[in-house]
Amino acid sequence: MGKHLQNLRKLGRDSAHRWAMLRTMADQLIQHERIETTVPKAKELRRVADRMITLGKEGTLAARRRARAILRTDASIIKLFGPLAERYKEREGGYTRVKQTRTRVGDAAKMAYIEYVDRVGELRPSKGRNKVDDVVSFSSAAERQPRDDDDDGGGEEEEEEEEKKQ
Repeated sequence: MGKHLQNLRKLGRDSAHRWAMLRTMADQLIQHERIETTVPKAKELRRVADRMITLGKEGTLAARRRARAILRTDASIIKLFGPLAERYKEREGGYTRVKQTRTRVGDAAKMAYIEYVDRVGELRPSKGRNKVDDVVSFSSAAERQPRDDDDDGGGEEEEEEEEKKQ
């Protein structure tokens, strides 16, 4: 028949074990904002984690109850509906990033970091998040005056300026 309506990775677990693992990983991701796991697990966790941020942004009582049904700790619920919802209120998706890191010794599994974007200490800054800041930083870099230690090899203009001062 084909691969119709089969859009989940089984991850070598039955459905109850897989869902329990994803719930725990989502809770840990909210608490620590970056975790290391295998690439397939990170890609599956991304779906759950992005859905949690969407519930946090919604902020209703029904959204809190739906998030509580998935997350395991009260601290995660508080952080989800507080700082994380505030951080992503302007963003319309793509709250997480999966960055492949290494091959695990022992079973040669490909490992990856999954982290929330737009956070302090992230692995890589977000692309094109605020284009106004990019224009401002570009124009300020273009207007930057050369410092004394910026020597391009010529130095003739600097010598002439020094002679004029004396």
